[in-house]
Amino acid sequence: MSGLTILIVTDAWHPQVNGVVTTLTKTSEVLEDWGYKVKVISPDDFRTIPCPTYPEIRLSCVTPGKIRALLLRTNPDAVHIVTEGPLGWTARSACLKENIPFTTSYHTRFPEYIRLRLPVPLSWSYAVVRRFHHAAAGTMAAPTIIDELNRRGFRHLVPWSRGVDTGLFRPYQEDCYNGPRPVFLYTGRVAVEKNLTSFLDLDLPGSKVVIGDGPDRQSLSKRYPEVLFTGAKKGEDLARHMASADVFVFPSLTDTFGVVMLEAMACGLPVAAYPVTGPNYLIKNGVNGFIDSDLQKAALQALKIGPSQCRLFARKYSWQGSTDQFVNNLAWRGQL
Repeated sequence: MSGLTILIVTDAWHPQVNGVVTTLTKTSEVLEDWGYKVKVISPDDFRTIPCPTYPEIRLSCVTPGKIRALLLRTNPDAVHIVTEGPLGWTARSACLKENIPFTTSYHTRFPEYIRLRLPVPLSWSYAVVRRFHHAAAGTMAAPTIIDELNRRGFRHLVPWSRGVDTGLFRPYQEDCYNGPRPVFLYTGRVAVEKNLTSFLDLDLPGSKVVIGDGPDRQSLSKRYPEVLFTGAKKGEDLARHMASADVFVFPSLTDTFGVVMLEAMACGLPVAAYPVTGPNYLIKNGVNGFIDSDLQKAALQALKIGPSQCRLFARKYSWQGSTDQFVNNLAWRGQL
């Protein structure tokens, strides 16, 4: 299969910092290491405008003609459409017009995120999202969410797990924080869909730290002056700050997987979370964290868990294994 071209179309790309971008970046790196040619069509290729209510996300001003031209010029052996945004919908139309098979992936609960901002019924938005994915030869989804999507009427679902770079995310010796111990940490987007206030309102000993950026950062930092908001961090700087904490708190109720939980475990941090989709799949109580409908109880119980067990669990998830699933799920032209 070496030398074959894979075209990835995504509305989520750098400089965004989230699980989708991490997954695509790591998958592309492994694919290229294996000899595939990877072409990414992203907002970098177009003029963009800020997304309403979330200006950090840029929406592409895309025309069907340009996407079609890029598609035909690339002449890919497989096409994968990642997001249900302007680029995703336009690429979907171009593939259907040219009779090119393609796959999609379901990463984000857009219907729930939309409802948090606008009074749109879930049934309406899920109908639109289903229409998008039903045109694909297969829809890749984290194993955490496949059963739920089946119940919602999605078809042709295939599992695509995630990975973690355990060379980068590992225990470090230095302490990045000056506040009292223990340190309870959240890393990720600072936005309403992450349910951050459920973490920030907890009565916990020690200190709370939030690493990340997003539309709610300014308002939350004013509302919770005792919490350290560091802003976004990347690479080894991020890994060192994560490893310096004692417990990772994941308050989200809507994430489909939660790559950041694996990153925290790889750093030796136990994870405290609600008993919802991603955490239910990744967290084993007393082994690598604790899940409970009482998030405060979960956070305090997680303090008792040692780092070695957490890291051992994270090492089961490699980007090579994740990428192998991705390749096997693709709709290859000519069924190579």
